[in-house]
Amino acid sequence: MSFIAMNRFRVRHGYEAEFEAMWAKRQSRLREMKGFCEFRLLKGPEGEGHRLYTSHVIWAGREDFEAWTRSEQFRDAHRNAGDGGTRDALLGPPVFEGFETVLHET
Repeated sequence: MSFIAMNRFRVRHGYEAEFEAMWAKRQSRLREMKGFCEFRLLKGPEGEGHRLYTSHVIWAGREDFEAWTRSEQFRDAHRNAGDGGTRDALLGPPVFEGFETVLHET
């Protein structure tokens, strides 16, 4: 079954457009990886002083996700993480959550 890798980000109010633009123009190289199925950047509810976002990647399996984390593509995609406006935009580091699919309906 599939594996879903998510990172939650608390983005300071006023930085939402900049945060979304950074993701839109990045070169993720996910499509080059075996087992990559889908990527989404999700915009969530507002909290105190921030808006919640999550990156949501579906992989064919945990092994494919783990191969991504050890890949040149991963290093390239994260090379400038934390540089420039990203550091100012976030309230703390992203929070990773990984989930294995137990049930799936389409």
